[in-house]
Amino acid sequence: MTLDIYLSSESAPEQWGEGALLSFKDDRATIHADNAELIQVAARRLMTQGLSFFSLKGDWQLEQQWAFFQGAYEPKVDVQIDFAGLSDSDSKELDARIEVSRWMRSMVNETPEVLAPEVLAQEAAQFVQGLAPEHVTYEIVAGEDLEKQGHIGTWEVGRGSTRPPALLKLKFDPKGDNGTPAAALVGKGITFDSGGYSIKPSAGMLHMKADMGGAATVTGGLALAILRGLEKPVDLYLCCAENLISGHAYKLGDILTYPNGVTVEIQNTDAEGRVVMADGLLLAGESGAGTIIDAATLTGAAVTAVGGDYNAVFTLDKSAGQEFLEIAHDENERHWPLPLESFHAHRCPSHFADTANSRAVKGGGPGGASNAAGFLSRFVPNNGEGWVHVDLASAYNDSPTPKWSAGGTGLGFRTIAAKLLKS
Repeated sequence: MTLDIYLSSESAPEQWGEGALLSFKDDRATIHADNAELIQVAARRLMTQGLSFFSLKGDWQLEQQWAFFQGAYEPKVDVQIDFAGLSDSDSKELDARIEVSRWMRSMVNETPEVLAPEVLAQEAAQFVQGLAPEHVTYEIVAGEDLEKQGHIGTWEVGRGSTRPPALLKLKFDPKGDNGTPAAALVGKGITFDSGGYSIKPSAGMLHMKADMGGAATVTGGLALAILRGLEKPVDLYLCCAENLISGHAYKLGDILTYPNGVTVEIQNTDAEGRVVMADGLLLAGESGAGTIIDAATLTGAAVTAVGGDYNAVFTLDKSAGQEFLEIAHDENERHWPLPLESFHAHRCPSHFADTANSRAVKGGGPGGASNAAGFLSRFVPNNGEGWVHVDLASAYNDSPTPKWSAGGTGLGFRTIAAKLLKS
């Protein structure tokens, strides 16, 4: 049965309870709200009743229909929605968001056995290339070739797995002149994170298939920008690996030397995200891009700070950070700034190297999310000018919430897309 869904700014009839969000009559339901967030909550409530066929009737705006889709998404159910009429431009935008969101969430929700590092790199490349076949080229560097080419972080983190680590280097070049990219995107693609020798407890490891949410987010951001008509060149770098334990895994006390000369002592193998991201940030800097955006499910400290409703934003370039936050507000995606200063690069000291990858205490100690961002700042050019780091605190839900199903959310890709169009 298809349930017709209407919107109303009037209160629900008394029999549905004071302040009721939903009311029902025959084969129709009415959502008594016009606010997008409440519409998303209403869609989740409908899903909890076992419904999966909906037809949106009456006057629905773009953001309202997008909110309903977001709330009605369910990993185990093929939800069918007949959307209400929109202008051609709004309809195209809604279709683009849905296409990208479905891809992102399917990647984040995929099992780690299926989504090996090379598979993630290939899936992302093919998805973007499929949107603009004549303007996208890519290379995937995998296994020992990573070490040979100096991508030391991705190699070290991933070498403990029998399935090799991989780094995707993708170029979107709409003019075909191989010019300097306007922006470069870097995504963390840890397809499963056991924590390595700093092993996670079972409960903390259960949902670590989602540790590649950063790779999905920046890929989704580029994809949506292309669908919105992006005409500027953009580079995309995904640092993909499994962080596992074996006789060939990287170890506590190892020292890594990156191509920029920075030496890093491994004091926590579970702080692997920043180790692989350094490779992508170095490549982004070498590209000459004036804007560098990275996204990663980097720290639990960011989740502790902002909860699961926001992504945390870190910048040394405060004007770039403010612009990014304003774009996020315009795109109805919640982001919040957390501190990052130059001294944060020195908050993980080592007696044997320029820096450690973390502090050898639970969660990296006080200010762990800022310290992680400070580590990354060692690998971006020009004192961080034009660089924005996004710690994806809201990328994934272990269980359903009033707004979201369990699994990936996709939150953040619209902001990145809009920023690319302005870069």
